[in-house]
Amino acid sequence: QVHLVESGGGLVQAGGSLRLSCVASGDIYQINNMAWYRQVPGKERELVAKITRDGITNYSGSMEGRSTISRDNAKNTGWLQINSLKAEDTAIYYCKADIQVSRNSEYNYWGQGTPVTVSS
Repeated sequence: QVHLVESGGGLVQAGGSLRLSCVASGDIYQINNMAWYRQVPGKERELVAKITRDGITNYSGSMEGRSTISRDNAKNTGWLQINSLKAEDTAIYYCKADIQVSRNSEYNYWGQGTPVTVSS
C-alpha cells in the first residue's frame, strides 16, 4: 500500500510565500513523474507543475515564474515553492505521483490535499 501526504498549506497574505511538501511512503519500487494540482470548489482540478524523475520540469501558465517544483528521489519527497501569492491562488493543492510498486506495475496516486488561503 502506498500513501501520499501533503503538508505546508495555510493562511498567508498576498505577496507571501509557501512551500508545500509531498511525502510518499509504503511499498514503493520507484517514483516516476510527480505533479502538483490545485482545485477551487466548483471548478476542475488544474495542473500547477510537474517534474520527471530526472528533474525535468513543466509549469502551467498561471504559476510559471512564481513557483518552483523540486524533488528528492532518495527521500520519496517532492516540494512546491510558491512565491508572490495572489488571492486567486487560494485553492486546495494536491500532489500526484506515478509510482511503481514493482518493476512492471505503475499506478497513479493522489494525496488528500493541503489547503492554501491567500488573504488580500
